[in-house]
Amino acid sequence: MAAEGHAPTSGEYITHHLQHWQKNFAFEDVKQTSIVDFSVFNFDSLIYSTVLGLLAVFLLWRAARKAHSGVPGRFQAAVEILVEMVDNQAKAVIHNEKSRRLIGPVALTVFVWIFFMNFMDMLPVDWLPSLFANHVAHDPAHAYQRVVPTADLSTTLSLSTFVLGLVFFYSLKIKGLGGWGHELISAPFGAHPVLWPFNFAMQVIEFVAKTVSHGMRLFGNMFAGELVFMLIALMGGGWALTGTGIGLAIGHVLAGTVWTLFHILVITLQAFIFMMLTLIYLGQAHDAH
Repeated sequence: MAAEGHAPTSGEYITHHLQHWQKNFAFEDVKQTSIVDFSVFNFDSLIYSTVLGLLAVFLLWRAARKAHSGVPGRFQAAVEILVEMVDNQAKAVIHNEKSRRLIGPVALTVFVWIFFMNFMDMLPVDWLPSLFANHVAHDPAHAYQRVVPTADLSTTLSLSTFVLGLVFFYSLKIKGLGGWGHELISAPFGAHPVLWPFNFAMQVIEFVAKTVSHGMRLFGNMFAGELVFMLIALMGGGWALTGTGIGLAIGHVLAGTVWTLFHILVITLQAFIFMMLTLIYLGQAHDAH
């Protein structure tokens, strides 16, 4: 994490914690050197997002399997409330009942999955990275591990790109190739042939802007939350290393408590917003201009 023989500086600590465990297609440890490099993937984000996604699906499956018409237990009641909430939102946006049979479960899964990924920010900053460095990595000084998948732009843009794919699917399914094609060249300025190129360009810009903003919104909020937790951890680390400055210790506890309580709202709200935008974009795919 830092040069041998001295504790890491604040900058070194944050830089280390913001570095992903990256591999190339040969499964070799590498570091990304350019802004965009599709030959490198963030292996830590893939692991945590996959495990949490499987956990979300398992819990929903278990709730559905254990559901009964009698007095529900706490777990079943919580899942029923969640399902009802998502279903009501889907009904308000998407009026095609047949489409809701798939879109409703997709939205529910997206909400639970993103909530689980966001909730990883509630774990102590150094806990999982330390376990990884001490028990898995061959070189603890260069053991990089980020445990919040939604603080990784590649994760959130992958999710928003998946939503874009569903938008294309339902646009074709509901409107047909001819109907959707006509919409792409006739909206928003009108159906005159002279306007076709401008209409199509505007449609492309709209799809790109929606997809990028959809993913960036979630990433930005979670990245900022992760960074604040690192700064709070530095306050406690500074007090532990120096043994002085009781204000650092008190500030660490107070700031950590306040930010954790506030962040519980943030991680829930961000999962809800991503789910609602998913429903809205899919609802727009059902509507004709």
